[in-house]
Amino acid sequence: MPTVFDEIPEFKPLGCKQCLEAKPLDLDITMAFQPIVDPRERSVYAYEALVRGADGAGAGEVLSHVTDDNRYTFDQTCRVKAIQIASELGIECNLSINFLPNAVYRPETCIRATMQAADAFDLPINRIIFEVTEAEPVMDPGHLMGIFEEYRDRGFITAIDDFGAGYAGLNLLNKFSPQILKLDMELCNGIAENKIKKTITEGAISTAHALDIKVIAEGVESIADFEVLQALGADYFQGYLFAKPEIETLPVPDFSFM
Repeated sequence: MPTVFDEIPEFKPLGCKQCLEAKPLDLDITMAFQPIVDPRERSVYAYEALVRGADGAGAGEVLSHVTDDNRYTFDQTCRVKAIQIASELGIECNLSINFLPNAVYRPETCIRATMQAADAFDLPINRIIFEVTEAEPVMDPGHLMGIFEEYRDRGFITAIDDFGAGYAGLNLLNKFSPQILKLDMELCNGIAENKIKKTITEGAISTAHALDIKVIAEGVESIADFEVLQALGADYFQGYLFAKPEIETLPVPDFSFM
């Protein structure tokens, strides 16, 4: 089976032991895409790439096959696949990609495949968002800070995903200074009927905006929740209310309820 790097013309890994010794991923994957929308413009701000098995297996099933031995190759493969498929589908907005911080050994070398893929498939790097989830344990916070700094310096957009799902909370903003904050779906879902969720979310959005960080509300499934989140100041929205993820397709969001 070919490696991820065979997807990129003339790619020659160098400078990183894990990159040089990357083994083929014994798992055939593809990508589903879900829009992140700007309701004010009734437009798509970005599409998030979500890993799926080529046989239709969900993300949970795919991720269950990720181990310490294949984490690096899996992470790199997902990046290249997301860029390649999105480009082939004619994406015209931003592309959001999840990454595994524990799979990035040296940011300056591990990013090379992403940059070469972006160049090969004609996707400007300033339209690529890298998301890291707050819920994933980070063994070395200083290492993650280095990744964020390297990615920003290269021109990528950085985001913290699932904000509110972990334990670090607002302290993450002080450490990593992301450009985007994605509110965890558990905070957003049912917020219209939950005073505690409203209070927490209002504080998070207010703090983010004070730091010039844009906020995405994810997991939005009802009109009532959308209206509350919009009133609280969320900038962008993602969820079944607008569109479900579709494999190898860029779904058109539904704004008919507005």
